[in-house]
Amino acid sequence: MNSRVSYNILPMKVRVDFFPVTDSSVLTYITAQFDNKDLQFQAKEGVQKAVINIYGRITTMTRRIAVSPFEETVSVDAPTEMLQAYAKNKSVFQKTVPLAPGTYRLNVVAKDVVGGNLNNYEVAINVPRIDTEKISTSSLILADVIEKVPARSIGTGPFVIGSSKVRPRVDDVFKRDEKLGIYMKLYNMGSDEGTHKPSGSVEYIVLKKGSNETIASLTEDLGELPDASATQVTVQKFLNLNTLNPGQYTLRLKITDKTKNQVLTPSADFTVT
Repeated sequence: MNSRVSYNILPMKVRVDFFPVTDSSVLTYITAQFDNKDLQFQAKEGVQKAVINIYGRITTMTRRIAVSPFEETVSVDAPTEMLQAYAKNKSVFQKTVPLAPGTYRLNVVAKDVVGGNLNNYEVAINVPRIDTEKISTSSLILADVIEKVPARSIGTGPFVIGSSKVRPRVDDVFKRDEKLGIYMKLYNMGSDEGTHKPSGSVEYIVLKKGSNETIASLTEDLGELPDASATQVTVQKFLNLNTLNPGQYTLRLKITDKTKNQVLTPSADFTVT
């Protein structure tokens, strides 16, 4: 008899995003988020400290190791007098792994070192392959941070995609006084013969979740986006949430390529509190 024990004592949310580099290599971003209120803090050297050990493994569906496993430690240091305030925050970890297109099995094990609580998360991930004949997209990320990084940090470090730091909000929950960050890349767009820029548009549409009721919309010309080319376009936008009532919403992007006469409509759900 075989048995399997899964630990779900330490709450953890995980998301996986894909950004193709070539038709045979995809940067895979694995992000884990913890609520600090779920962590155990211990007084050490004048501060309250929580520590999470994270182990990750990616295998093929037949359990063969696909890439080297990774191990990282996440620490949260809080001044004793501010512990309650820190407990309202979130701690986010990210690891980037290059993978060939295909289906894999991801395991992420997290342990609260102080409290001893564990979580063993397992999910199948499908790494996409770019179709060079059609326009395609990376994952659509809803982020709480999108900002340029120094030249020396381009392409390296956690949360860095190209020349930007993009920190996903893994639970997709935002407060009304926050901004909703939108980040995505487009590939293989058609180009205008005169400008050699993409010919098309991106429309940002906010809908009430579960309906076609449009709450807000905004359209941009793809050719006018910074550094836009037919090979790659970076969609990067912040939307104010202060006009939205608390509730659940869907962000839908309508990507229109006028040259290739193709339309894509990636979407993501989010909650406003």
